[in-house]
Amino acid sequence: MYVDDIIFGETNEGLCQEFAKLMQDEFEMSMMGELKFFLGLQIVQSDEGIQIHQTKYAKELLKKYKMEDAKPMKTHMHTSCVLTMEENSPAIDKTMYRGMIGSLLYLTAASRPDIMFSVCVCARFQIEPKEVHLQAVKRILRYIKGTTNLGISFHRSQNFSLLGYCDADYAGDRWERKSTSGGCHFMGSCLVSWTSKRQSTIALSTCEAEYVAAGQCCTQLLWLKHQLEDYDIYEGNIPIMCDNTAAINLSKNPVMHSRSKHIEIKHHFIRDHVQRGTVELIFINTEEQLADIFTKPLPEDRFVSLRLSLGLEPITD
Repeated sequence: MYVDDIIFGETNEGLCQEFAKLMQDEFEMSMMGELKFFLGLQIVQSDEGIQIHQTKYAKELLKKYKMEDAKPMKTHMHTSCVLTMEENSPAIDKTMYRGMIGSLLYLTAASRPDIMFSVCVCARFQIEPKEVHLQAVKRILRYIKGTTNLGISFHRSQNFSLLGYCDADYAGDRWERKSTSGGCHFMGSCLVSWTSKRQSTIALSTCEAEYVAAGQCCTQLLWLKHQLEDYDIYEGNIPIMCDNTAAINLSKNPVMHSRSKHIEIKHHFIRDHVQRGTVELIFINTEEQLADIFTKPLPEDRFVSLRLSLGLEPITD
């Protein structure tokens, strides 16, 4: 027997019922009612909006790796934590480690952007994982143990304006000395996508690292812009919040010079969009930079503040 699930929605309940009848006439299927659970995602709908969480999945994950009785942690990674290929640390079971990383990545992709950075860092060591890397993953699980009730909120709104935050941790990867790009993208007040990624090349300055991160943020925002156009929603000038004035000035300068000629051509496309007025890089203080949570481990107070700003809130049943 093959079973497939279909999700459909419409603001008009009558159209929903009409579509359901058409599908039932064509296929053998049954209606499950209002969406509450789908592929490990739990959905809470209300007049204020929608909350998506994975409480059940998180508890099953803790049970699977025997961490349900572990002591909870308030952050997912200590601020002094630096992971490298520790040759003196004993090797561990690769299959188990990769299974833990894969399970955590599903959490980060759907409802838990707060653990995105730490999971991506641990994922870099899947080829030859060591005990020190396993301890870092267990720290993430202990953090999840204390925050299983968190979910991402999408508040009801008619505001479809796009907004991006980009940041970079210069040479944050102590193993290859590459920088880490972080970005988060909002539609109105709702976080719709996020990223934490090690850059493919070694940046020679903080300006270059931030510039590359801004280009990656621009790419995602342009994709969202094109998606909105399918619904006849057209966005003009899209702001990208950046905390590096040198990177902002570089994006506005159409002339290649000695300080920027070594940067790969593919990263300079953001200049074209700045010139066209499609996007605009705007300076923001580091204290207000939401993408900071995707580039480095943070102290508890700042981490909790940014987590709340991203829309991660306790679930209300």
